[in-house]
Amino acid sequence: MKFIDRHNELERLARLRDSDDGGLAIVYGRRRIGKTRLLLEWIRGHGGLYTVADQSTAEVQRAYFAAAVGVHLNGFAEVRYPEWGALFSRLAREARLANWRGPLVIDELPYLVTASPELPSVLQRWVDHEAKQAGLAVALAGSSQRMMQGLVLSADAPLFGRAREILPLAPIDPIHIPEAIGTRDPVKLVEFYAAWGGIPRYWELALGQAGTTPERLEQLVLDPLGPLHQEPDRLLIEEHPPALEVRPVLDAIGMGAARVSEIAGRIGHQATSLSRPLDRIIGMGLVRKEIPFGESEKQSRRTLYRISDPFIRLWFQAVAPHRAYLATSRASHRKTLLQKLWPAHLAHCWEDLCRQRISQIDSLPGAPGPWKPAARWWHGESPEWDVVAEDLEGKYLLLGEVKWSATPFSGRELRTLYTALQQKSPPALPARFARHERILALFVPRIQGPRPKNLDNTLIVTGEDLLAL
Repeated sequence: MKFIDRHNELERLARLRDSDDGGLAIVYGRRRIGKTRLLLEWIRGHGGLYTVADQSTAEVQRAYFAAAVGVHLNGFAEVRYPEWGALFSRLAREARLANWRGPLVIDELPYLVTASPELPSVLQRWVDHEAKQAGLAVALAGSSQRMMQGLVLSADAPLFGRAREILPLAPIDPIHIPEAIGTRDPVKLVEFYAAWGGIPRYWELALGQAGTTPERLEQLVLDPLGPLHQEPDRLLIEEHPPALEVRPVLDAIGMGAARVSEIAGRIGHQATSLSRPLDRIIGMGLVRKEIPFGESEKQSRRTLYRISDPFIRLWFQAVAPHRAYLATSRASHRKTLLQKLWPAHLAHCWEDLCRQRISQIDSLPGAPGPWKPAARWWHGESPEWDVVAEDLEGKYLLLGEVKWSATPFSGRELRTLYTALQQKSPPALPARFARHERILALFVPRIQGPRPKNLDNTLIVTGEDLLAL
């Protein structure tokens, strides 16, 4: 798959390489998110060196590292290095003599730190002095988000304050899906996002497989021999240290438990014991907190926990509860199981996309903008609102209803939805929103024919609008 997105990150890395005294970059993010691809694109343009650590002893790791450096600096691998300080000191000297300024990439740094706990302090001294004098551009990367954050973001960490660039890689924005799959059909784009989220490795595997999105899911995910059948387990195992203790919490949320008390009840733990595992899976980007629009995260008592990644959410619905069935069933049976879950999952992901994209576009058709991040609103038995957002100037309030269908909405269907929307009770928001002008919106993937007219103060927002097609 061709290199997509990440151009801002690539530009920041390029500026680091072009500076006179080089500098340190930290790149981290969950597995499969594209760290290695980004770093390889960077070094290709500058004659850099990529090294990747293995899970081995410190002695073997240094030997492998020296062999990689020896490709650029002759004779470097012919010496046995008793400790990392000696290796890095010689690297800086040789690089300076050869007028080689990198970039030097050290990938999977947590593997090295596990075998050599002193390494962060060694790197700190080296970055501060010898690497700086040689003008080396250095990037440290890793998939263990907990360890990578601890190495750089914690105030007592050796590398705290040393990095000129800290790049936590997020999933690729759905706006780039058309470029990847070669279609501008909003329904197919939502299907692709609902299956694979924004993880480029999943995109690559899917595009290498023939068939529709559900057919690819059956082959890659539901089939016990599929490469992604055990993917969430691998994500947890490959963390440093492994995050296996959070698996029951993910299971509970995947089964529909959203409040702390519900999650605790599902797994048989005290609610007070869930703070640490919830913080960890939120830090890993697997789960997010939701609070009603207009409420403070610190003060709200209506916090919900949702699996944020579409692929992981679907896995906990389709694979986790049905492992035994999937192991003994035929492909046709697996497809039937997916067909039962797929429409509701699509509707959920379409709703997420609508909220996600609101703050990333300049305006909606016929409405002011830009908008602050959107959220849901709910309270007791009151009608729920799918999309609520305030514009940046604090003058308007968008109240939206999201509807999903794989077929285009007709004018008659839209007018029926419009009538229901007009009759819906508005959310009971804090007093600071009382003077905002309210704009109603219907979010639908596609419409049949032109947009209906005479829908007073109501917008029709389509997939084409949100994905800039």
